[in-house]
Amino acid sequence: MIDRLKYYFVKKVYADHNDTRKVKQTLSQLLRNLPEDAKGLNIGAGRTRIDSRIQNLELEKGEGIDLVGSVEDIPAKDSSFDFVITQEVLEHVESPFKGVKEIHRVLKPGGLAYIQLPFIIGFHPCPNDYWRFSHEGMRALADSSGLDIIELDMSVGPAVGFYRILVEFFAVLISFNIYSIYMSAKLSASLFFYPIKWLDPLLSKSPQARRIAGGYYMLCKKEI
Repeated sequence: MIDRLKYYFVKKVYADHNDTRKVKQTLSQLLRNLPEDAKGLNIGAGRTRIDSRIQNLELEKGEGIDLVGSVEDIPAKDSSFDFVITQEVLEHVESPFKGVKEIHRVLKPGGLAYIQLPFIIGFHPCPNDYWRFSHEGMRALADSSGLDIIELDMSVGPAVGFYRILVEFFAVLISFNIYSIYMSAKLSASLFFYPIKWLDPLLSKSPQARRIAGGYYMLCKKEI
């Protein structure tokens, strides 16, 4: 029960990057525009089933998991999918560039990839945490694999980036190296500072917002 509550708190309050209006609109439009017989893959899906046309890939077997493996070695044949989705996953693998090349490999010619990654957030091992990506880093990922970028934008803006760092700073500041105090402080700070996130729509309009954006997404296409 405690693990489940923690999971939903992180997903819906502290790290709700996947639930922002911009992300939901982009994914909804992507799915609406795809044929009914399209076949997709969600890499690092967790417990989420986005669409009945999408297979879920995770590191371990579990409920709702269709394929078991890593983004660095996707257990699928070349040109297997019409679209691939991965949200907040590539920062957790040693070779994200290899991961994007694998996404390119399993996409059909003309297929689409939605790739979402963090920029300004704290260390969060799951089980490891290696990388952060600016908007230029996102472009480098796409260019390295041969994917063409259709759209590149912030998934969450500077208010969320500041919120994530502020919560961690507050928790570290008052924890006195005691883990239980750190976790309690982080929980309290996550709730207390949550309204800062509401500034995102306003601050994201600034041309300088990308300097401390919480994260980015890009919609890419594999050449025909």
